[in-house]
Amino acid sequence: MLKRVFDILFSTGALFVLGPFLLVVAVWVKCDSPGPVFFRQLRVGQHGRKFRIYKFRTMQADAEHVGPQITAGLDARITRSGKFLRKYKIDEFPQFINVLLGTMSVVGPRPEVPRYVALYPMELRELVLSVRPGITDQASIECKDESDILARAEDPEKAYVEKILPIKLRYYADYARHRSLWADFLIVVATFGAIFLRR
Repeated sequence: MLKRVFDILFSTGALFVLGPFLLVVAVWVKCDSPGPVFFRQLRVGQHGRKFRIYKFRTMQADAEHVGPQITAGLDARITRSGKFLRKYKIDEFPQFINVLLGTMSVVGPRPEVPRYVALYPMELRELVLSVRPGITDQASIECKDESDILARAEDPEKAYVEKILPIKLRYYADYARHRSLWADFLIVVATFGAIFLRR
C-alpha cells in the first residue's frame, strides 16, 4: 500500500515538474525524424499480465521490423535525438504514465518482452513476476553500459540471453525477495548518480 502511494506521489510530482521539458523533448523527437513521438511495446508485467510500455521514440519508426529487439552500440536505427535521450535515460520518462496506470512501479525489475520472459528459469519466473516491473532497479544501474557490451559481441542477442539476462535475473529475484520502501529510495538516488554523475 505504501509503495503504491509512493509510486503515485513520485510519478505525479515528476510529470508536473518535468512537464515543460517533456513537451520540448516531444517536439524534438517529432521534428527529428518521421514517426510518432512515443514508442509503445508489449511487455510482461506483474503475474504475467501483458501491457504496453511507453517510451520516447529513439529509433526509426519501423525499427522493430528491420532488426533485432535489442540494440547494441551505435545501432544505425537510432535517431539523432535518440542518442541523447538514451544516454541520459530520458526516453524512459514517459513510463511515469505506466506507473500512474498501475502497470509499473518507480522501482522494480525491468519488464521484458514476452520472448525473453519465456527464457526465465521456471523457479525464478514466478518470483520475478510476483512484483510490478519498474522504471529502474539495481540491474539497470549495474548494467547501464549494456549496449556497449553487446556492441562488442559477435552475436549481440546470444550474448544478451546467455550473459546479460542471467545477471539481471539475479538482481530481479533479489529485489523480489527483499523489497522495501527504503530500498526503493536508495535505488532512485543511485539511479540519478549513475546517469547524471556517471558513477
